Amino acid sequence: MAKMYYEQDCDLNVLNGKKIAIIGYGSQGHAHAQNLRDSGCDVIVGLRKGKSWDKATQDGFTVLTVPEAVKAADIVVMLVNDERAAAIYQESVAANLTAGKALAFAHGFNIRYQQIVPPADVDVFMAAPKGPGHTVRSQYVAGKGVPCLVAVEQNASGRALEIALAYIAGIGGARAGIMETTMHDETETDLFGEQTVLCGGVVDLMQCGFEVLCEAGYAPENAYFECIHEMKLIIDLINKGGIAAMNYSISDTAEFGEYISGPRVLPHDQIKANMRAVLADIQDGSFAGRWIAENKNGRTFFNSKRALLAKHPMEVVGKQLRDNMLWKDSADGDKGLDSASN
Repeated sequence: MAKMYYEQDCDLNVLNGKKIAIIGYGSQGHAHAQNLRDSGCDVIVGLRKGKSWDKATQDGFTVLTVPEAVKAADIVVMLVNDERAAAIYQESVAANLTAGKALAFAHGFNIRYQQIVPPADVDVFMAAPKGPGHTVRSQYVAGKGVPCLVAVEQNASGRALEIALAYIAGIGGARAGIMETTMHDETETDLFGEQTVLCGGVVDLMQCGFEVLCEAGYAPENAYFECIHEMKLIIDLINKGGIAAMNYSISDTAEFGEYISGPRVLPHDQIKANMRAVLADIQDGSFAGRWIAENKNGRTFFNSKRALLAKHPMEVVGKQLRDNMLWKDSADGDKGLDSASN
């Protein structure tokens, strides 16, 4: 069983007298900054001039340029997109990251693939909420928290874990639970889960189901509800009580279909072989290299795929249905809930 920590294991007083610089004010950045401030921490925000600068200022934060924020801070938290973090680190962070400071991340990508190589005289840790930033904030405001992962990559001070746990308590994660891992394992399992199940696998599965029903002559609205909308309802059941809770709540007919048709659609041996190939690309750096190159070369593939998806009937029909349903959450809308731009 992985080591778990809770509020009683975290001492927020560890952060007393320490200035925390949040680099980036997107989804995670705004949530961390606001939660930490509400927990009594000394928080500043490091940004480039622009909309986020204005937003952070309006929210009452002292906003500095990234080099200024790094110089002023004891703990520097990189909460910008993976693909932008290395350049920002080289341009604005590295020269100002002096001995005794701590450098933190919410994801291990740039450390795992050595896009960022911190000096040996600073602490390096990860505080990774397992949820998007708007949820990190809303759960905190509600008196709850989002579960987090903690990892110490470099323990120059001898107190890196204490600092990391205090930081996670400050953003509310200790209210839910903190699981200890490594940045290596977090990165590889996170990328694998996103690509094979949560994003890549589920999206392809929903799209195929939608297309098969539409091609068979069923109304696209029916196809959307059956193959896409209900996905959240099923996942909510699993999230609360595992697959057994889902099976308890669905009909016996649906459960019987699960047993006989699931393996027909997704033959285990074939799927697992494909998943192992994806995992190998993650482990040997092939995926990271491709993503880094994609960003250096103008994101041609990425942007073309995003544009095609936006035009797909399941997206068009889905938006029309959501716009006309009372269950739509107007606070979320269709604007992308986990944008991490600064």
